[in-house]
Amino acid sequence: MRQIRIYTPLPLEKDTEINLDARAKKHLIQVLRKRVGDVVTLFNGNGHDAHGVIVKADARAECKLRIDALEAVATESPLAIQLVQAIAKGERMDWLVQKSVELGVTDIQPVWTERTEVRLDEQRALKRQARWQEIAISACEQSLRSRVPKVCAPTALTALDLSQVVGLFLHPEAQRSLTDIQPRSSQARCVVIGPEGGFSDAELGWLSSAGLTGVRLGPRVLRTETAGPAVLAALQALYGDWR
Repeated sequence: MRQIRIYTPLPLEKDTEINLDARAKKHLIQVLRKRVGDVVTLFNGNGHDAHGVIVKADARAECKLRIDALEAVATESPLAIQLVQAIAKGERMDWLVQKSVELGVTDIQPVWTERTEVRLDEQRALKRQARWQEIAISACEQSLRSRVPKVCAPTALTALDLSQVVGLFLHPEAQRSLTDIQPRSSQARCVVIGPEGGFSDAELGWLSSAGLTGVRLGPRVLRTETAGPAVLAALQALYGDWR
């Protein structure tokens, strides 16, 4: 039977009852059709799952849950990876966020580059950020992750400060591959993915001057929404918890 896991930002303590927030209540009662007596698992991103039972379920009022047990969850990768991703069109970006979270990304920084085709004003950018964060939460619920990656507000690539990170950027003509990079498991790093049209020469120079290393992923050129999840999977297989 599939485990029902729901994210809530609320504190979770054993032998307490909590009134669920609006999102969790709607998902449990209106979407999943859960009722009094049903067993549910909650998490709030602190590394634990809280197992409990619904004691009150009213879609118009409140959904109350009794927490019976807390369980430490060891589903987070030993790799701390930030994905700096050129914004992809429409549902491609949604898919990319979902799969990156499933593959263990630590946080996601959407960026505009010179060749990024998607342009958003401030209001639309904030709405997209909220949507991507919700997708990240849903991906954690499904994949049993205990911590929710942050999806940052979109910004320009060259506005980032990458001087303090161990970083890689993907480029099909790079001389090095991922197997040439052997980071320590505890070492935080970022991976920068360009747009469909690739990085401009100026951006390639900026990335190199910031201390990032260009790497290639084999002989085939991947779409921008494929490249991020592909490199995350490769890093997990080489250095993470897929070994």
